[in-house]
Amino acid sequence: MISLGRKKKGKQRAAAGRGAAAPGGQGGARDEAHSDAGSFEYTFLVTVTLVLLAVGVVMVFSASWARAYFEPDKGSYYYLVREVIYAAIGLAFMFGLARFDYMRLRSYSLPLLLGSFGLLVLVFIPGVGSCAKGACRWVDLGVATFQPSELAKLAVVLFVAAVLYAKPRLLLNIRELLVPVLLLPAIASVMVLLEPDMGTAVTIMMAVAAMLFVGGIRMRDLAIMGGAVAAVALPFIIFTPYRLARITAFINPWQDARESGFQVIQSLVALGSGGLFGVGVGNSIQKFNYLPEAHTDMILSIIGEELGLVGVMGIVILYGALAYAGFRIALKSRNLFGKYVAAGITSLLISQAVINACAVMGLLPLTGIPLPIVSYGGTSLVVILASIGILLNIAVNPERKDAAKTRRKFRALEGGNRGGGNSRTPGSRIGAGGRA
Repeated sequence: MISLGRKKKGKQRAAAGRGAAAPGGQGGARDEAHSDAGSFEYTFLVTVTLVLLAVGVVMVFSASWARAYFEPDKGSYYYLVREVIYAAIGLAFMFGLARFDYMRLRSYSLPLLLGSFGLLVLVFIPGVGSCAKGACRWVDLGVATFQPSELAKLAVVLFVAAVLYAKPRLLLNIRELLVPVLLLPAIASVMVLLEPDMGTAVTIMMAVAAMLFVGGIRMRDLAIMGGAVAAVALPFIIFTPYRLARITAFINPWQDARESGFQVIQSLVALGSGGLFGVGVGNSIQKFNYLPEAHTDMILSIIGEELGLVGVMGIVILYGALAYAGFRIALKSRNLFGKYVAAGITSLLISQAVINACAVMGLLPLTGIPLPIVSYGGTSLVVILASIGILLNIAVNPERKDAAKTRRKFRALEGGNRGGGNSRTPGSRIGAGGRA
């Protein structure tokens, strides 16, 4: 009886071992995901995201109910109900992608990017594209609108990560980067710029720059590319009247207080009215049609008015925590594709938050970029939560190493990509072995 019991237990242990070690085995993957789901990065990122989402839902309702009440086809809860629906869809994507093998996204990256190109073309087709306030950025789906530029941002990050992972040698020479790595992201940025949406185009290029930096590109090459992008963007600013007006309004908003400087001034009035602790949730005055886009681009102003400096600093701390979690995930990932994706997604989110906050406070020109997770916006919220789901999946698989084929490529590149006695290889700015 004892020997039979030992044999039975031995078989059970062996079966469990096979399930955990089998590549692609669903049972082993689930066990691994459950065992790692309590890791610090996973728990911390989920907590920060849910807190930001909760604050966003509350503040969207507070900032939008007055506007919705005075619109004949909407009620006070119109924006709140839609925001909750978008949040539920986004959370489903987030937790779904948290259990989806992120390495499989490599094969989907190019089709996803080309598909986003097709959607970006649709916004210019009359009857399909939806325009508002001089910008054509949405595809009309009947019951809702979809903003293709939000999907394009994530698609660009996945595409660049996939190419750099497959061809690390490209980081050695700026000329070799141009066509395979930079051409399609540049096309995406130009298409977004034509909508027009310069803010989103800028965040796309900033995310690509962050991924190249993490990959170990020479700083001289990165500076050259930055200068080229600035040279291309400058004519779009100088020869576009409303963009030039935003620049002048940023420098001195009171020079044209009724037109180009109006939104900045009202934002500063809201922030100043809040003082240290704010006037209380729901008690904002600026949301009564004084401050344009109070529930979307300028929601941080309403937070400052209702929750004061303490509330604004709380939001800043939460985004700082989000940046810490995202870059920590990139740092710990031993897989270069995961490292690039984590760095790109984190840079995408944080650059948007920084640009929005600086614009609201009058430190940068207004760009139309919403505050990630917090601002009202269906496509933006769903795509951002889906992106965080990919981060979570990378977080629970930090020890997943690169394929042998890729590692052989890196061994062939001994001597590095910087010259001058620097022996680091591409991908080594954030160490491939989890070391900075």
